[in-house]
Amino acid sequence: MSTQNLALKVATPYAEALLELAKDMNILSVVTKDLSLVSNILSDSNDLQTYLSNPLISISNKKNVLNQIFQSQLQESVLKFLLVLVERRRITLLSVIIDKYLDLAYKSESTTIAEIITSTVFTEQQESDLINKIKLMTNSQNVKLLMKLDSNLIAGFIIKIGSKIIDTSLYGKLNQMSLYLNAK
Repeated sequence: MSTQNLALKVATPYAEALLELAKDMNILSVVTKDLSLVSNILSDSNDLQTYLSNPLISISNKKNVLNQIFQSQLQESVLKFLLVLVERRRITLLSVIIDKYLDLAYKSESTTIAEIITSTVFTEQQESDLINKIKLMTNSQNVKLLMKLDSNLIAGFIIKIGSKIIDTSLYGKLNQMSLYLNAK
């Protein structure tokens, strides 16, 4: 069993428990927003990730740091959840737990997650048009766009929805032409 599969297997019960708690307390959207914030902060701060995953740092110090960073930003139950993860020495799995939670939460709300890789930032109108197109393609009620910039694309964009990839980028078209020409 790979390390990633093991991490997912350990993270899933925590994500499911938090999702049930959020549903029971009727704060699903608040918890989802809070966990997205935590995920963004973690991805922006390698120092925080390193600090939380360091086994030499005491549990109380980790709790203090989390309280200082998140106490005024997160709903109380989300902060308590983070502290439970520290106590149970599962804080190193936080990113995996958040990803699994968001996946489960979006599925329960019938939300499709579309990763958009583009060379330029979309306008609000372009995002709205793309969301409407994806809703039609996937028969979803809600669509969440995860935008990523990649200057290598030159022009156009790539859409990833689950295992489906739609590549409208100039870079992708040039690669297809190159493969076609090299095949002959």
